[in-house]
Amino acid sequence: MPLNVFQDKDGLPRIILTEPKGSSAEVLLYGGQIVSWKNQRKEELLFMSSKANWKQHKAIRGGISACFPRFGDLGSLEQLGFARNRMWSLDRDPSPLPPTDNQSSVDIILKSTGVDLKTPRCFEFRLRISLSAGKLILIPRVRNTDNKAFSFSFALCNHLSVSDISEVRIEGLETLDYFDNLMNRSRFTEQADALTFDGEMDRVYLNSPTKIAIIDHEKKRTFVLQKKGMPDAVVWNPWSKKGKAIPDLGDDDYKIMICMSSATIDTPILLKPSEEWMGYQELSTVSSSYCSGQLDPRKVLYGIPLT
Repeated sequence: MPLNVFQDKDGLPRIILTEPKGSSAEVLLYGGQIVSWKNQRKEELLFMSSKANWKQHKAIRGGISACFPRFGDLGSLEQLGFARNRMWSLDRDPSPLPPTDNQSSVDIILKSTGVDLKTPRCFEFRLRISLSAGKLILIPRVRNTDNKAFSFSFALCNHLSVSDISEVRIEGLETLDYFDNLMNRSRFTEQADALTFDGEMDRVYLNSPTKIAIIDHEKKRTFVLQKKGMPDAVVWNPWSKKGKAIPDLGDDDYKIMICMSSATIDTPILLKPSEEWMGYQELSTVSSSYCSGQLDPRKVLYGIPLT
């Protein structure tokens, strides 16, 4: 499908993806950031901060962004790698990925420059974003174009829009070990049957499953996150006190967002010269009402047919 590329009112190059059933996605070339994903009913599925500053050339809080090549405290934009603060380009030669004839898709690329010669030295970072009915797919690829090996950590930070964080439930992380960033990265084992929220959370779950369900009771909607090549999962919400201390986050924004990231943090990715790493993430939504028993999240997680 032809690309719809235009300059938005703040002068930023923006790409709009649409598909026949009515869903859409918007991508900024600055930062390679997805700033909107709407379903067929034009409902926004991604969270964007009410204090997002669109006019400055810096990362915008919210949406979906690639955190590369370093990864730290999710609350600090400076810790999330420089890819979010660079101007990307359209990738005219996205091989060896096959063409996406039946999807609305865009391929973008970020190449290392002189100011990025820290870690890694020389690289090509490609990202394919594909939209279809009820589904958003991201395929990140990093190639080492240097003459020395390098290692890096990586994450796709997904800021999802929810009705009320206190009514959100995450299935698929039970019994996993995790690092708690609020307790000096101490390691614990998740004891709860499902993850719920009653305060600030900043955790890195290790060796997480390829499928995770985020259930929003009030909206009767479940986000299904599927991933490959990114074994860890990060869950972050700043809650009230920390949220008020973040300059580009509204005081009450924490109530209507959850940041659920696909990541590789515990074991960094090592690339020798000319080697390429590839990940995969698929976000989809299904109608659900966990409270009324209409949907058992385990049916979503483990592929049991819905009745």
